[in-house]
Amino acid sequence: MDLATSEAITQRSWSTRREGKRRRMGLVASWMNGKILEQNKIVDALETLLVPGDRVVIESVQKQADFLSRSLAKVNPKKVNNLNAVIWAVARPDHMEIFEQGIAKRLDFSFAGPQSLRIAQMVEDGEIEIGSMNTYVELSSRLFVDLIPNAVMVCADMADREGNLFTGANTEDTPSMIEAAAFRDGIVIVQVDQIVDKLPRIDIPGGWVDIIVEADQPYAKEPIQTRDPKDIKELQIL
Repeated sequence: MDLATSEAITQRSWSTRREGKRRRMGLVASWMNGKILEQNKIVDALETLLVPGDRVVIESVQKQADFLSRSLAKVNPKKVNNLNAVIWAVARPDHMEIFEQGIAKRLDFSFAGPQSLRIAQMVEDGEIEIGSMNTYVELSSRLFVDLIPNAVMVCADMADREGNLFTGANTEDTPSMIEAAAFRDGIVIVQVDQIVDKLPRIDIPGGWVDIIVEADQPYAKEPIQTRDPKDIKELQIL
């Protein structure tokens, strides 16, 4: 090994992601009370925390992080653009708006449903680049391999002031999304219906969570699966 190579290895940082997260979080610290972000600061926070080219996971299986996806659609595309959005079920109009405005460019997903025709047209028009189509399980597993997120946006029923989460009757895929970011120095942003002093139980520890924001309304639930035959409709069959 020559001297130049040795010096390059010595000077290389092995904590780039951690340092980058610390820097980004420092930029929004003045808007936060512990881990709680003021609701009216969410768009500003997203414009500050996200940078062009980031990979962002948006929870959207049956529980929808709709306050966060609506907020992402409001950011300035001159500040945040060309994101790689990872969305399980592209079911909401605001999911499409982030592509129409150039906030996101690449899409990795599992299911489109009501937005399928719109996606097909936007792909043809060059507004969306399809990275991959996956089963739900494949997409969850790839978050730990080759789709490691810079940020995740998820939802929960409640949070306490330390950032612990109660995710309700069904945790869905929330834990895997959060773990994929938390253990690789990604930013975990959670919209909650309520901030309380004591949770019914702790489903996600506060140490994995970076930002809690109380949403303007309870998160949307759009079931695309059912175990009850009488509830099976065309959407579930598709």
